[in-house]
Amino acid sequence: RLIARNQSHQHEERISMESHEIIGFIAGFGTTFAAAPDLYAMLKRKSAAGMNPTMAGMMGTFQIVWVYYGILIDSMPVIVWNIIAVAINFLTVAAFCYFARMKKLLKNYSTIDDR
Repeated sequence: RLIARNQSHQHEERISMESHEIIGFIAGFGTTFAAAPDLYAMLKRKSAAGMNPTMAGMMGTFQIVWVYYGILIDSMPVIVWNIIAVAINFLTVAAFCYFARMKKLLKNYSTIDDR
């Protein structure tokens, strides 16, 4: 009877751990993809107008720390979602830099044509 109770308790712990990770994946999904609409809008417009890369850069930098933390605590949801978030945030910064540079080049090109 004691063995059966012990096995039942271990089974409950395993189920709660799995549900804990499911909650982590759901929460991570929401926070990870919160930055994706800005990236999508910038790519769709092909313009960096109205965007500020500072927040995306800072978020991406600190999410690298979250990846390391996830490794330390052996938490797959923390690791996976933050790797994806790092990619989204650094793509946002890269897209901003690309479109800002293109705008500057086009402005300089049109100034040369006006002369």
